[in-house]
Amino acid sequence: MMHLFTQFLLALFATLGFAVIFRVPARHIPACVVAGALGWITYLISDYSMGSPVMGCFFGACMVGLCSWIAARLFKEAMTIFVIPGILCLVPGAKIFYTMEALLKNDIENMAQIGVQTLMMAGAIAMGLLVIGAIIKVFWALIHKTVTIKDKF
Repeated sequence: MMHLFTQFLLALFATLGFAVIFRVPARHIPACVVAGALGWITYLISDYSMGSPVMGCFFGACMVGLCSWIAARLFKEAMTIFVIPGILCLVPGAKIFYTMEALLKNDIENMAQIGVQTLMMAGAIAMGLLVIGAIIKVFWALIHKTVTIKDKF
């Protein structure tokens, strides 16, 4: 449990750094750092329980997308203000480095293995954001359609 708390704090500070680099307005920084930290914790828990960093990236990206959507609605701002700093903790930068290292060492088999996993993790991040966005739009449309049908009667 203490390990997760430490990881949560480290993800908060990492996301804070990215938010400062990308010049996120000061009033939006708390929502950004919470989205990033929750996304990282979701990644860790999913990776541990499923044994797959690809699924961890998918569920972590879903969490960042959901938190970003909620923050965007609360602050009446674009979702990208919250998504970009929040998602950067999930980017498989070390895996990209190890892929290039294996390529430079002419270890083609290892390069292919790590490279495929890296591409799958990057795709899982994109799919997580896409799926959450689609689900939210469907629920939002159903809620509004239900309200308008109810108002007509």
